[in-house]
Amino acid sequence: MSDDRLIVALDVPNAVAGLELAAKLGDTVSFYKIGLGMLTGGGLALADELKREHGKRIFLDMKLFDIGATVEAAVRGLAQFDLDFLTVHGDPYVVRAAKEGASGTDLKILAVTILTSLERSDLDDALIRDGALPDLVVERAGRAFAAGADGVISSPNEAALIRALPEAAGRLIVTPGVRPAGADLGDQKRVATPANAVKNGVDHIVVGRPVWKAADPRAAARAIVAEMQSPQACQPNA
Repeated sequence: MSDDRLIVALDVPNAVAGLELAAKLGDTVSFYKIGLGMLTGGGLALADELKREHGKRIFLDMKLFDIGATVEAAVRGLAQFDLDFLTVHGDPYVVRAAKEGASGTDLKILAVTILTSLERSDLDDALIRDGALPDLVVERAGRAFAAGADGVISSPNEAALIRALPEAAGRLIVTPGVRPAGADLGDQKRVATPANAVKNGVDHIVVGRPVWKAADPRAAARAIVAEMQSPQACQPNA
């Protein structure tokens, strides 16, 4: 039985490979993420097929960032695909433009706070202002909520702090950087287990390699769902 709190990232080369993985997972997974790397490999066509022909929910992870008019136009075009989630950068003007582009649809706009692959040293290299990384994540989340974001993307380590914000009531927290115990961390630096992520207030976790690189992807997905539903986890935003 699927649990749509688990979003499986289809970080595979093209739409054909994505459909093959979805077929292997079957009814074990009901929600998929399609990212920027898949865009030239038929990502939008894959999103449309999974949504219309297989009844799956779709998270399009584009992390849009541009002038407001361009973001608004891009989101209005993407909303035609009946998507569920779309990411944009968490700058307030970007969020406001995306919400305008999504108006009249059910598309949820998720704001990226700080990528889960980054540490303070990475922010220094990018000339991002001083401050502890968790503090910056929480501040960006609050500003994104104030601009109208339906939810935010953050690491599981900052989820509890974001969930405590008054502005976070009823909003979504979606997190990558989730790895089952003993899994390879890959390029993620701020991680947690599925149970801990949910316990910290996360609504959806995004998992890619630990599922699609597993010898048995269906069993791997089931194990993650079981951990999310274990006594060690809870659903604070239910």
